[in-house]
Amino acid sequence: MTDSKDKASNAMWGGRFAAGPDAIMEAINASIGFDKRLYAQDIRGSRAHAAMLAAQGIIRDSDAEAIREGLLTVLSEIEAGNFPFRTALEDIHMNVEARLKEVIGEPAGRLHTARSRNDQVATDFRLWVRDQCDAAIAGLDALIRAMLGQAEAGADWVMPGFTHLQTAQPVTWGHHMMAYVEMFARDKSRFEDARKRMNECPLGAAALAGTGFAIDRFATAAALDFDRPMANSLDAVSDRDFALEFLSSSSICAVHLSRLAEELVIWSSAQFRFVAMSDKWSTGSSIMPQKRNPDAAELIRAKIGRILGATVALFTVMKGLPLAYSKDMQEDKEQVFDAADSLMLALAAMAGMIGDLTVNTDKLEAAASSGFSTATDLADWLVREAGLPFRDAHHVTGTLVAMAEAKGCDLPDLSLTEMQSVNPAINQEIYSVLGVHNSVASRQSYGGTAPDQVRAQIARWKERLA
Repeated sequence: MTDSKDKASNAMWGGRFAAGPDAIMEAINASIGFDKRLYAQDIRGSRAHAAMLAAQGIIRDSDAEAIREGLLTVLSEIEAGNFPFRTALEDIHMNVEARLKEVIGEPAGRLHTARSRNDQVATDFRLWVRDQCDAAIAGLDALIRAMLGQAEAGADWVMPGFTHLQTAQPVTWGHHMMAYVEMFARDKSRFEDARKRMNECPLGAAALAGTGFAIDRFATAAALDFDRPMANSLDAVSDRDFALEFLSSSSICAVHLSRLAEELVIWSSAQFRFVAMSDKWSTGSSIMPQKRNPDAAELIRAKIGRILGATVALFTVMKGLPLAYSKDMQEDKEQVFDAADSLMLALAAMAGMIGDLTVNTDKLEAAASSGFSTATDLADWLVREAGLPFRDAHHVTGTLVAMAEAKGCDLPDLSLTEMQSVNPAINQEIYSVLGVHNSVASRQSYGGTAPDQVRAQIARWKERLA
């Protein structure tokens, strides 16, 4: 004797099984716990499918109208939190269809004509991922604008540029911010490219071979704002490269977010004090009253673990699957859902942090002036003004750096006599290149740190965003 839950399950399977699956099979087979997030896409796809069936004369107009109205009722129930999701019905598709039958009766059974859950879920998921690409693009736009605001404010602020986290050469704050603008802009372009590639419609591929009904796949593709239907029914139901591409783009973006978050953590420390985060984005300590912890930045830094983990997980799921559909592919969604949630949260938080960031320009300049940051400018001067080969100029500069280190001073603090003891061609003009402002102003090559170059890049990006 079967209970009501088994009866519901058996009804959806059309009487194939004499008894319902046991609790373990039900638990491993059901996806409604997570794929209910696809409800809006599922209902949208079903409405487009029903309208096409009616237009093609496959179902009656009256049935299509009943289906349309019934689906709107189901949608309102889900959005109001009044929908009775049932694990026994396995997934969002069966839950919606079963509820539709309760709402409108017999016409609901005509909705699934000329389609399968295979093309249905592929369509729903593709619509959802496409929406997430749009959300990522919007989030990156907001972040890029915040970075541009910081860059414009600090186009002249001198700070140390680092290699190996050691002081290398002076750069400007604006130049450093614009480096991330370029990174995040490439991230945005990856999501835009991925969106273009995924914008083909699987609906109508049915289980794997297409359908004998005279459907119009171009009509359903257009109704769902796809560019075209997918050209091969096997491919349409069996691949998830659109999700992999979204995850890959998300992983690269999360790496960039993590790098910036790491810098914010370092820069806000007592040892650097380059920046201060607002109270919105930092927390105190339960025991140390002086602490202001950069928790938001640290959490953003950690998000790459979740997102990259999701990417590896789905690649692993897909790597050995023969055509066409396999139940393994049910494991595609939770990873993508979690990665998308993590990315959108990280983008929003980073945009907020950057927008609220207070920069300590005195600390930046003091740090830029230390650590022999203008040594390369000295070497370049020796090449340009004294005619030394660069390798010789490099050696002379290294000797002067060693001299300054021994005296416990920086290069501009060496006397002209001391410098000339290393190379007599050095004259008073050398001091004009040893100041950090002169150093950054001289870097006029395209893409360089000179304030004029930074402002030109800011103007270019403002124009592009407009």
